[in-house]
Amino acid sequence: MALIIPNKYKQKLLPETTEIAIKNIKESFQQGLSEALNLRRITAPLFVLSGTGLNDDLNGVERAVSFPVAAMNDRKAEVVHSLAKWKRVKLNAYDIAPGYGLYTDMNAIRADEDLDNLHSLYVDQWDWEKTITPDDRNLEYLKKTVEQIYDVVKQNELRIYRQFPHITPILPDKVTFIHSEELLKEYPTLTPKEREEHAAKKYGAIFLIGIGNPLSNGEPHDGRAPDYDDWITPNCDGYVGLNGDLIFWNPILNTSFELSSMGIRVSPESLKAQLEQRGCMDRCKLNFHRMLLNGELPLSIGGGIGQSRLCMFLLQKAHIGEVQASLWPESQIKLCQEAGIPLL
Repeated sequence: MALIIPNKYKQKLLPETTEIAIKNIKESFQQGLSEALNLRRITAPLFVLSGTGLNDDLNGVERAVSFPVAAMNDRKAEVVHSLAKWKRVKLNAYDIAPGYGLYTDMNAIRADEDLDNLHSLYVDQWDWEKTITPDDRNLEYLKKTVEQIYDVVKQNELRIYRQFPHITPILPDKVTFIHSEELLKEYPTLTPKEREEHAAKKYGAIFLIGIGNPLSNGEPHDGRAPDYDDWITPNCDGYVGLNGDLIFWNPILNTSFELSSMGIRVSPESLKAQLEQRGCMDRCKLNFHRMLLNGELPLSIGGGIGQSRLCMFLLQKAHIGEVQASLWPESQIKLCQEAGIPLL
C-alpha cells in the first residue's frame, strides 16, 4: 500500500483534542471488550526468549528485533511481533475456565513493515485470548464472537459522535461475513487486496473468513503463521478455516481498513496438519508446540485489535501517525505536512 494523500483533507480534531479522544477511546473500548467477552487484564512482556516458539511469526518472513541478554550468558531475546501464542500459555498457567479469558496491552516493533497510512514500526494492540470447549470450535462460535467485538466498536463510534457531533458514524449496523473463496469466485481477476476493497466498499464492514489456507487458485488470500489460527479445519459453510480478518471501508482513504485478525486456535491435530503443509515440522521440538501437541494447553479463541488503528478510524484520521508517535521517512513527513496531516 503506497502512501495515500486524501484530496482536501481537513482535521476534525486538533492534536491537543486528539490526545484526549485517544485516551477516552482506549479506556472505554478495553472496558467494553472485557465485559463483552468475559476477559480480565494481565501484564504483557515486551520481549521473549528466542527459540521457545512463543513469538508470533506473522507471515514467517518478518525479522524480530533481537538482542543478547548479558545477565543470562548472552541468550538472545526478541521483541514480540504479537502475543498470539504467549496468551494461550497464560490461559493454562492461570487455569482460566471455558467461557472466560484474558486481554493485555501489547506493544511491538515490526522493523520490516512498509511504512504508510496504516503501517508503522510501532504496533499497539489489545491481544486477547479466551478458553473454549471442543463444542465451541465451530464457525457459529467464531461469528458470534466477531459480532460481540463489532458491537463494542459501534458503541465507541457512537460515544465519539456524542462527544464530537461533527464526527458522524459511518459503520453499518451489522458486520457481513464472507469467505475468501467466495470473494475469489466473485472477483477472479482481481488481487486479494482488490477483492477486499470491493467487498469492504460494498458492505461497509466485513469479516473475511479463511486466511492462510490455499484457495482454489492455489494461493492463500493472505499469509498466516501455521501455529496459532486454525485455517485448515472444514467449517459449516462448505469451505475450510476457523479464522479471519475484520475489515472496514475507510472513506477518508477510500480503501479497505483491517482492524483485527482473529480466530479459533489450532488443535493438536490442525497444528500438525498446518505445520506439514508449510514444511516446518521442525517447530514440533519447540516448547510451545510440544506443549500443544501433548494436549497441555487449553482450546482457545483469540486475536489482536489495533489500538492506534481503532483510534485512527473512529476519529477519521488520514494517517496512523496522527494518533501514535513513531518514525517516518522524511519524504513522508513532508508530504503529510503539505497536505495538512500532522504526524505526532
